[in-house]
Amino acid sequence: MLIVELAFTATSERLAARPAHRVLLQRLHEEGHLVAAGPWADDTGALLVFNTERGELDRLLETDPYYRTPGVEVLGVREWAPVVGRGLLIHDHA
Repeated sequence: MLIVELAFTATSERLAARPAHRVLLQRLHEEGHLVAAGPWADDTGALLVFNTERGELDRLLETDPYYRTPGVEVLGVREWAPVVGRGLLIHDHA
């Protein structure tokens, strides 16, 4: 699994792009690529959990213009190996 962390600044462009972005997120979730996504409670950024390989994630990020919208910054992408979770591919990392 891969985790994407975003940082937000308040821009009209980001807020205008958000509805279309959320439609894409819903489709990715229905297709099984996206496990969960959502903003921090203070709306300073977001966390997205993808169930895909890095090359596929890069392609998915490239197809969504939201990630290049003023006010949206991709802070990082990290591999995540969960050990507990419903419906997750569990890794044996002690």
